Amino acid sequence: MGILKNIFGSTSNQEENTTPWKNLTSTNQLDAIVEKSSSKIQIIFKHSTRCGISSMVKRQFERQYSLNGEADLYYLDILNYRNISNEISNRFQVYHESPQLLIIKNGVVVKHDSHGSINDMNLITIV
Repeated sequence: MGILKNIFGSTSNQEENTTPWKNLTSTNQLDAIVEKSSSKIQIIFKHSTRCGISSMVKRQFERQYSLNGEADLYYLDILNYRNISNEISNRFQVYHESPQLLIIKNGVVVKHDSHGSINDMNLITIV
C-alpha cells in the first residue's frame, strides 16, 4: 500500500482542497448549467472515484485551478451518477470519457478534454 500512496498521493500529506466544487447529482442541474452559461462559464469535471489516473488528474487540476469565481465548477462522480454522464453525452454531443473536463458557454461545449490533457488546458484564455 505504501508504494501506491507514493504514486497516487496520500490525503494526509496534502494541503486542504479549496477548489469550489458544486456536486452534480441531478439531471435537472444540467438545465440550470445551460441557462447560467449565457452569463458565466460553466465547467463540469467528470471523475471516476475508482480510477487512479482520474484521481491523479483531479488532484493536479485542483492544485492548478485559479479562476476565482469567474466560472462555476461542477464535480460529477460518474460511478454514482452514470445517468447524468450519459445525459451530458447526449445533450452536448460529447463522447463520454473519464476523467473529462467540459467547458460550457452559451449553452454549448466550447472545449473539452480528457485524461492528462485536462491539465494542459489554459482555462484563463477560455474565460
